[in-house]
Amino acid sequence: MEFLSIPFAVFILVVFALYYARANRRWQHFLLFAASLVFIGYYHIVYLAYAIGIALFTFEAGKLLHKNIESKWRAWIFTTSIVILVGIWLTARYASPLFPLGISFYTFQALSYLIEINWEEEPEDDLMDFMLYMLLFMKFLSGPIERAYDMLPQLKEKHSFDYDNVTAGLKLVAWGAFMKLVIADRIAPSMNMVLDDVHLATSAQMLQATLLYPIQLYADFAGYTNMALGLGAMFGFRLSPNFDRPFISLSTGELWRRWHQSLSFWCRDYIFTPVSAEVRRWKKWGIYFALLVTFVTIGVWHGAGWTFALYGLFQGLVIIYETATKTGHERFRAKVGDRIYRPLMMIRTYLLFAVSLLFFRVSNVSDVLYVYQHLLNFNINDGKELRLGLNDNQWIAFGIAVVVMFVMEFINSHKDIIKWTTTKKAYIRWTLYFVLVMLIFFYGNFGVENFIYIQF
Repeated sequence: MEFLSIPFAVFILVVFALYYARANRRWQHFLLFAASLVFIGYYHIVYLAYAIGIALFTFEAGKLLHKNIESKWRAWIFTTSIVILVGIWLTARYASPLFPLGISFYTFQALSYLIEINWEEEPEDDLMDFMLYMLLFMKFLSGPIERAYDMLPQLKEKHSFDYDNVTAGLKLVAWGAFMKLVIADRIAPSMNMVLDDVHLATSAQMLQATLLYPIQLYADFAGYTNMALGLGAMFGFRLSPNFDRPFISLSTGELWRRWHQSLSFWCRDYIFTPVSAEVRRWKKWGIYFALLVTFVTIGVWHGAGWTFALYGLFQGLVIIYETATKTGHERFRAKVGDRIYRPLMMIRTYLLFAVSLLFFRVSNVSDVLYVYQHLLNFNINDGKELRLGLNDNQWIAFGIAVVVMFVMEFINSHKDIIKWTTTKKAYIRWTLYFVLVMLIFFYGNFGVENFIYIQF
């Protein structure tokens, strides 16, 4: 049941109406739990079985771990539970013919929950609240990866209808749909044309696809996140943000503090920090080792195969280089000034990220190396080869939409646009809403494909 589909529109309208029909916490939780089961089961009953099984196991393991927190069995219970969860995830990822949607996201939620209990946090006693923490439908497929101490307290409250929350949520949903349909899905067929089989593409086309793919991926994933956050707000929940203008980053390290934040911060807290603490006697080499472990984990989290591991390794090596040369960068910045340094570093960071994403997108390592070999070996004799199946008007619409997206994000970083719209007169607000909806319907590319991160 895709977010951008008629079945989901009907589903969300029915659930929303019933949810606020009774301002009773138990009723709302029962309804959300039932809706989440329908949403997950709609894709495949096996996905639902995996999700329920992992949630129940984690709930019971958490209680057992807390009960034995002072006993000699603590380490054994904790280690065994982690190994079982990771084992299920790896088996589903590498050995199962049917990879359960969302398993990487809710498995990491389960792992963080058990780690926090091992660090002597209190476990959750209410099974229904815990199941919602794990399975809540609006974040199930592609996150964000929520922490128990952020999400569970919100599940202890009943949620009365709040006009401001609901309208703010609807605006986020509409903006997410714009990013997905007008930007990501508009360029998706062109990216597929080149990156699905790079041997059929010219060098100029490979360069074009390499430079544009980060924008497609960002608009797709951030579009999903905005829709998830918007749907959460409509039901009274504050889900974690996942992006913060990543393409203004001056370094790859900064980019990962702005890109897929729920995963980045999860890996920072539960992998990098413990590993670096264990090898602190190695000094800077311990930091480098912890960075490599962390980013290879991020790569493997994204999928099976060497390409994803190398994607993580690429990111880790770049960040290690940036860490080792930090003093030199600071001297260069002082010498040339921010007006030159900032745009240079933003371009450099974007290009490194774009080149690394070939490991993320292209199917095998040999094809990635083929692209690297031919990326700059081009001679444009006919500009038509760069159209990639789009006409001039479609390219213009895509380019304007990308500019609009970045301009809106810039404005929003200084002034909350959603709150700003509430201060304007009704005819101004509704004109803006109408324009956004019309842009989606006139320039959106409907029926292309699901969200990219649904495969993880």
